[in-house]
Amino acid sequence: MLGQDGGLSLTIAQIVKRLKSSGLHSQLERQARLCLHNPEVKLESLKEDIKEFLKTSGWEKKLQNAVYSELNVFPLPYHPSAPPEHMKESLAYMRKAQGNWEKRILKSLNSMCTELGIPLAQKRPMSEQKELLNKWNEMGTDEPDLSLFRPVYAPKDFLEVLMNLRNPNYENSEQLSFRNHMGLIQVPLKVKDIPELKEYFSELDLNTGQLDIDDSAHVPPELFENEHVRIGQKVLMEQDSAAAQQYVRQGCPNSLRAELWALILNVSSQPEVLLCFSRDTSVLQHFSYNSATPPKSYIRGKLGMEEYAVFYPPNGVIPFHGFSMYVAPLCFLYNEPSKLYQIFREIYVRYFFRLHSISSHPSGIVSLCLLFESLLQTHLPQLFYHLREIGAQPLRISFKWMVRAFSGYLATDQLLLLWDRILGYNSLEILAVLAAAVFAFRAVNLMEVTSLAAAEAVLADLSTLKVIPLLQIFLFATGT
Repeated sequence: MLGQDGGLSLTIAQIVKRLKSSGLHSQLERQARLCLHNPEVKLESLKEDIKEFLKTSGWEKKLQNAVYSELNVFPLPYHPSAPPEHMKESLAYMRKAQGNWEKRILKSLNSMCTELGIPLAQKRPMSEQKELLNKWNEMGTDEPDLSLFRPVYAPKDFLEVLMNLRNPNYENSEQLSFRNHMGLIQVPLKVKDIPELKEYFSELDLNTGQLDIDDSAHVPPELFENEHVRIGQKVLMEQDSAAAQQYVRQGCPNSLRAELWALILNVSSQPEVLLCFSRDTSVLQHFSYNSATPPKSYIRGKLGMEEYAVFYPPNGVIPFHGFSMYVAPLCFLYNEPSKLYQIFREIYVRYFFRLHSISSHPSGIVSLCLLFESLLQTHLPQLFYHLREIGAQPLRISFKWMVRAFSGYLATDQLLLLWDRILGYNSLEILAVLAAAVFAFRAVNLMEVTSLAAAEAVLADLSTLKVIPLLQIFLFATGT
């Protein structure tokens, strides 16, 4: 890694480079040129006058939000001489595992296409192109029969891959602290313990007001909610992404959530062409910091000829069974399809891609699994060992919750409160904490089960759970 000064310089250079290629840069240039016609702008103080104009007209705030967004999304810079794959994933064995998983997925996809006689990539004939243009506004209403297509993989297939992950450097070592981990994930990654989680999620403590909590000891819930709404309106008026991110750590009022999420994600209200996610090539940009690599296909008859290679699907993301659950909750927030799509795309390239790729990132699915198992083994050891002994390893049950970010399992209002915290803390670690908290909440019943099926039955319905009280009790009301 770089020294502090060198790292800061490189970070600034990378952000400037990315912003120069953005639409915001050209908009700022245009506004700066326009302000030259303003009589208040003087030649002798040109630089300061332009800066003042950009500040008073709101463009400085837009630039600040864009910089903040870049800092949230992109990883810390590596040394300029470091190979580019280190930016995607620093551990070689993780990169290798991800590469092998991608080959397996692509093989499955190719097999299905061969069975159905459908090529992955082919150029549309002119007649079909014209027909498509004529029906552009009707796309999605007249879908072909998709019943013959099956999901390329399901979460349980992915879990089997993660269970077989090993760091070759640890295979023959005597690392007792790690070897004491009796879960399904057997890789030595650093994850937070309860004291570190308490510090990280400090705004969730029992003395801090939260939306959807009725028993605050200090402020009546209606007073807290009214004041919280007032502050939220002020944050929106200021249009400050950093302030919005801090604000949602205590939950979003339903009336403000759509706008606050858009502000945090730096999604403007300007109209944008609505694209099918699978065909949106702008999604490819996230592979610069994703351990995954977009799969390639070749135009029919041109196999192996690189000039005829195309990414398939065009956005590089092969969906799994249940992938649509990432977007379903957003339909409750956004009426306008283009805004809904922009929000979904931004949430995906910031967060959810990490839930189905193999990496050592703290918000990656491997770390989340390890964090979940560590929390249970450390703080509910009797439950953990009981379930393990009867063949009901807890991760086999909770994995699907985390891969889908609990979408489809919690009631919608509770899911949105959970996702508030994902955006607020810029982290997916809250998913592992909630998964452990659910097991803790149902611990008495789980101690009585004698099979995996019985354990799954106890945890089959999460729709009545209240997310924030569960998190608070698990983190702050139990011993460390």
